[in-house]
Amino acid sequence: MALYPIFIEAKNRKVLVIGGGNVGAEKVRGLLAAEADITLVSPTLVDELRGHAESGRIKHLPRPYREDDLDGGWEWVMVATDDGAINADVAHAAKARGLWVNAADDPKYCDFILPAVVRKGKITLAASTSGTSPALARRLREELDAYLTEDMPALADLLAEVRTEIRRLGIKVENDTWQTAIDGKLRVMLAQRRYGQARAHLISRLGIELTPIPPEHEDTEEDDGSVKAIERAEADAARGM
Repeated sequence: MALYPIFIEAKNRKVLVIGGGNVGAEKVRGLLAAEADITLVSPTLVDELRGHAESGRIKHLPRPYREDDLDGGWEWVMVATDDGAINADVAHAAKARGLWVNAADDPKYCDFILPAVVRKGKITLAASTSGTSPALARRLREELDAYLTEDMPALADLLAEVRTEIRRLGIKVENDTWQTAIDGKLRVMLAQRRYGQARAHLISRLGIELTPIPPEHEDTEEDDGSVKAIERAEADAARGM
């Protein structure tokens, strides 16, 4: 496969999932996180999917797949069966309609594959082995999850907040300046939930002036585990590891 990695806006987009087992549940889990509009076709459902259907989070067509199921104006189709014949039938019929297809564990019928994903706050990391090794993809996901320490979502929020204010004021900050400003001290402050001090430190490092955060927004509770993880990472970086 020759893959081009992208992130797709899935909110409110119509997606068809075929298959009501555990693999189908995994696909639906990711689509729900992306706020897609999901319809699932399957005679039976595992408990997780049944709960989603009963709560109205997904639409369920309780019967086997039919080719005219593809005529619902879908953005893409995800096949989650262990039947190679169904995968092939769906792939050929969907491609004839110009629809993208993902067939679980069947790369030859895929227009796109699903990476291993780690989500924390606004941060989403994805890794792929081009469908060659699910075991390695899982290992990569676990290592990426460990890399994203608890300060990272707060860091993403702070950077987004300051960047929005800077753009509103028409201030230009070079990319290299941003990189220099994101230092270990900033991350430790965020890990300790000293948000106002972290914001002031970032603004100072950027060399700009913005309105300081009111003191009442401060939370001085410390997270020693996150701080130690950050300090270890900083020490490793200093040693060139």
